Amino acid sequence: MTDSAGRAGPRMPAEWEPHEATWLAWPHKPTDWPGKFAPIPWVFGEIARKIVPGETVRILVSSADHKRDALRVLSRIGLLDSDGASRVQLLRIPTDRSWVRDFGPVFVRREDPGVELAVAGFRFNAWARYPDFKNDRRVAQRAAKAAGRAYNPVRWNGTEVVLEGGSIDVNGRGSLLTTEQCLLDREVQVRNPGMDRRDVEAVLKSALGITNVLWLGGGIAGDDTHGHVDDVCRFVAPATVVLCREKDPHDVNYKALEEDRERLEQGRLEDGSRIQVVFLPMPAPLLLDGQRLPASYANFYICNAAVIVPTFNDPNDRAALGILADLFPGRPVVGIHAVDLVWGLGALHCLTQQEPREEP
Repeated sequence: MTDSAGRAGPRMPAEWEPHEATWLAWPHKPTDWPGKFAPIPWVFGEIARKIVPGETVRILVSSADHKRDALRVLSRIGLLDSDGASRVQLLRIPTDRSWVRDFGPVFVRREDPGVELAVAGFRFNAWARYPDFKNDRRVAQRAAKAAGRAYNPVRWNGTEVVLEGGSIDVNGRGSLLTTEQCLLDREVQVRNPGMDRRDVEAVLKSALGITNVLWLGGGIAGDDTHGHVDDVCRFVAPATVVLCREKDPHDVNYKALEEDRERLEQGRLEDGSRIQVVFLPMPAPLLLDGQRLPASYANFYICNAAVIVPTFNDPNDRAALGILADLFPGRPVVGIHAVDLVWGLGALHCLTQQEPREEP
């Protein structure tokens, strides 16, 4: 991963590589969880409680009132009185929503000469779907400033490139997972008009150090992002991915996930080797007010101290936790109740963004 002068280019580390911190954005928009907002701050508190033993948690708060709410919750669950209290930082950076995976800082590392972290400055347009994102679109740059890191805008033909963190997943060696439905769509939720497959791959190479893009077809039912890969398939090791698999041929997700399986089985990693595919079950369809929700065990988050996994009061919860525990023998795998959370159309991975440690 070198540039034309032979210098090491940027590299996006894998999620399991050591973190300096995890970023969260404190929830404050009840309409994102209509009728079910009350438990959401407590879920955030539980997320922070599982992360803080191993790294700093940087929480974005939009106002003094939101800061007080965060302090109240964190104090009541005992987090601010624990030994990890110094690992919680509240940063006054306004947000519109809490899905920091998609609008927060995407950190990359340049390792020659010396290690240097920076933020790859992708543009955010609310998934080409929602109108209110004036604060979210500024978060990555403001977060870079707060972390003392350079912010490098990513452009194609002079235009800033739109990319959400949940649309990609990397193995840290040059391979990246994504979906055609999200990054190549030209009709429904169009992120970058005019860009084709080759253009996208060139941007991913220059901004993130990607040399090998593994294109899946699409996402799962209920996903308002139109195809984010972090509900479908994730790297868990340099040569291993977990892929959601639906056993019911009558389920709306069955055909798309089978197509993704076929693509992975035919795909190759950056070194030409085959991909080891491990299957994750899907929970039973989860509906609220007649709406299918994007419930998926693939929306887990790998932090220094644990792997936190969404659970759905489903018989497959135990199976999913067991599969991931076998894949992460050095980390406890912990379930976090996400039935209320996923009413916001996202889960744990969507709400978190990792900041790699400068010295790996």
